[in-house]
Amino acid sequence: MEGHDPYAALRYRDYRCLLAGGVTASIGSEIQAVVVGWELYERTGSAWNLGLAYLAQFLPVLLLALPAGQAADRYSRKLVFQLAQTAAALASLALAALSALEGPVELVYVCLLLAGTARAFTAPARASLLAQVVPLDTLANAVTWNSTGWQIANVTGPALGGLVIGATGHALLAYYLAAACALACVSVLTPIQPHVAKRIAVARSFESLLAGLRFVWRTKLLLAAITLDLFAVLFGGAVALLPIFAKDILDVGPTGLGWLRAAPAIGAVVMAILLSHRPPLRRPGRALLLAVAGFGAATVVFGLSENFALSFAMLGLTGALDNISVVVRGTLMQTLTPDHMRGRVAAVNTVFISSSNELGGFESGVAARLFGPIVAVVGGGAATMLVVVTVLWRWPQLYGLGPLHKLHSAQVEDPT
Repeated sequence: MEGHDPYAALRYRDYRCLLAGGVTASIGSEIQAVVVGWELYERTGSAWNLGLAYLAQFLPVLLLALPAGQAADRYSRKLVFQLAQTAAALASLALAALSALEGPVELVYVCLLLAGTARAFTAPARASLLAQVVPLDTLANAVTWNSTGWQIANVTGPALGGLVIGATGHALLAYYLAAACALACVSVLTPIQPHVAKRIAVARSFESLLAGLRFVWRTKLLLAAITLDLFAVLFGGAVALLPIFAKDILDVGPTGLGWLRAAPAIGAVVMAILLSHRPPLRRPGRALLLAVAGFGAATVVFGLSENFALSFAMLGLTGALDNISVVVRGTLMQTLTPDHMRGRVAAVNTVFISSSNELGGFESGVAARLFGPIVAVVGGGAATMLVVVTVLWRWPQLYGLGPLHKLHSAQVEDPT
């Protein structure tokens, strides 16, 4: 497309601050995720305990995401983001203390509940702040660079976590790094001056709380994209079981675990850069469906592999294909949602994403305990391909979706 500017969003200072803050926070979160997984498996040797760690981080999102979205639409989104990251830093410091003192495993789950609470408030505030720092015609480009930054964090964080454990033999320094990242995010966000349009008053009522759910339900394209991502990653994700694959199947230790955790992000970064430097997708719905089907197939190959290089490559491919889903779904959400509802709609999206990640991690742990890790991963990949067929049957209009930059706010009743 003539005149396409791949760096349009990056030309705005406030967006650069938001991107830098989000990337820094994500690096800390990923460092903590890989360290908690390794430490729990080292101490317990149990896939069940790995699953519980994901469940502990999911429950606060399930219970608090909708109130968090309401808070993002009612109060300063920047302030909500900063307070949430302060809570994330406290959770990391508490985990550091438990690691140093070899405290009870049960208290680790308490700390993860706090980390999950921080995430519940971070996600809708961060997502809804995006439209306040860039013009509407730059949203698709901003979403793509957001995905690039997030995936860079997913490369850097796990690699750092694995390297720190490998170099020091314990997790203490890694938890301190995670806390430092959260506090650095708070600092980087400070200069942002959001361009706040005249807001529609958001009532503190149950009706207002559920408005985001009703909006998503009535916006069929958005509902289809979110549902596809939810069930695909819920069944097809293998991340929760990577400590088992690294230690017992591939025999690559904590450093190898860090690189396995980073592999999907490496693939996603490559894909995000390609997407940002090319014109908008002409058939994004078709690309989304094919990408999720490919994600499932690559997951099956990973589950069957006993070779580190092949396993790494398949995880990288899952990340590249998943990034297409991230960009399409994120642009749909930003484009179809009115500004005064972006916090609550982003909160609904957060519940779905956390369901597919944290709850999916719990599901993987349970399946691995019952059937073994290989059957759990291969079966999940096959189920993902079945999900694509089901979504295509239920929402055929997704396949025919045209260019995202030509979409406008959804013509639905505004359920505020």
